[in-house]
Amino acid sequence: MEYLHTMVRVKDIEESLDFYCNKLGLVEVSRKENEKGRFTLIFLAAPGDVDAARQNKAPMVELTYNWDPEEYKGGRNFGHLAYRVEDIYKTCQDLKDNGVVINRPPRDGYMAFIKSPDGISIELLQKGDALEPVEPWASMENTGTW
Repeated sequence: MEYLHTMVRVKDIEESLDFYCNKLGLVEVSRKENEKGRFTLIFLAAPGDVDAARQNKAPMVELTYNWDPEEYKGGRNFGHLAYRVEDIYKTCQDLKDNGVVINRPPRDGYMAFIKSPDGISIELLQKGDALEPVEPWASMENTGTW
């Protein structure tokens, strides 16, 4: 398992970048605009991790800006922890066998979500390319929220 990033939802991109970059000293590594999903993702890394982060070899902070206004309450602005795993299906099966609910199954062979006992969402991402979709995961429904 490899630690990838921590996601935080932000209300104002410029104000957030001023804090994280100008004040805290992080560096913007990449930015993705998703018109269909109506959000912007901005990945930041510590100055000493920039080169490694550009190769996805260092942990980052993911700022998520949802274009439609939303008031974040109860920690909703904290998104999730993310980890890259060697085999998404084996990891999810092992977790399931140990009593962990797979909230968002890896239907696509690439991404799944679980929750900690305290309700913190954890994203699991397949290392490399997505695996071929297989059952029972391919047709498994979501459970709860993530």
